[in-house]
Amino acid sequence: MKIRRMTLRDYEAALALWRSLPGIGLDDASDSRAGIAAFLRRNPGLSIVACDKAEIVGTVLVGHDGRRGFIYHLAVAPSHRHLGLGRTLAESALHTLTACGIPKCTILVMRSNADGQAFWESLGWARRDDLHVFQHALEPSNSELGF
Repeated sequence: MKIRRMTLRDYEAALALWRSLPGIGLDDASDSRAGIAAFLRRNPGLSIVACDKAEIVGTVLVGHDGRRGFIYHLAVAPSHRHLGLGRTLAESALHTLTACGIPKCTILVMRSNADGQAFWESLGWARRDDLHVFQHALEPSNSELGF
């Protein structure tokens, strides 16, 4: 098994993995090729894939805003679960954020994803019940600054 930095060349295989797993919330815009390309450019060298020979069997998107880290789409193929790969990907993600000087990290887990919740809790992550997540879809702008 090889763990390496994710590149845009990994997009199709990563998307296929994400689509194959229940509990991964995908968005047409954010998870499009262009959306992932923008994420990788904004967070160079932080996202990770796990490969078994030429097959991508694990992913984690890792980014930060300069203040807090964020993990998205930590996914492991069913054929490679219970081998410690998810833990390795999570620890690698946190290591890259620590190296960037980021003191905290957040992950959003779908309420319907019981396996995902159990995984993060098993790693010692604390569930936050004091927050609500709000979201607002933005329309693309013709102006770089949006006005």
